[in-house]
Amino acid sequence: MKKAHLITRAGWQELDRELKYLWKEYRPEITKKVQEAAAQGDRSENADYTYNKRLLRQIDSRVRYLVKRLEELKIVDYDPQQEGKIFFGAWFELENEEGDVVRYRIVGKDELDTKLGYITIDSPMARALIGKQVDDEVTVQTPSGPKEWYVNAIRYKPFEETE
Repeated sequence: MKKAHLITRAGWQELDRELKYLWKEYRPEITKKVQEAAAQGDRSENADYTYNKRLLRQIDSRVRYLVKRLEELKIVDYDPQQEGKIFFGAWFELENEEGDVVRYRIVGKDELDTKLGYITIDSPMARALIGKQVDDEVTVQTPSGPKEWYVNAIRYKPFEETE
């Protein structure tokens, strides 16, 4: 059985926006630069031509990837039955015994962004937290050994929007 590749609706829309931008705006702009550089004659020593031609190949590669990837992804929307428990797409706040507080969101691998606190559904933290509720204690296996966390809060909208 083929494993589903999950993504939030916002994550899918972001990839779709990137694809449309690359295909409808950026690629035509670079194609024009390649044509202008080619019109200057000798292409072998034309840095603009060489650079933009390489850039065009990178754009085309990313476009092919996005087209295929967007077809493979399964959008997971919020369901009111999830309220009060951690599932895919949830933002949550954890605290350890030392009083350190962290905030994360469970997303698909295409949305991973540690600066935003986005962790993948396949991470040990996410796997340990699925189905947990506020005040639950969770043991997460880490490379340095098990870590204990307490669930302080769960949201299905960013914390900034609910505070």
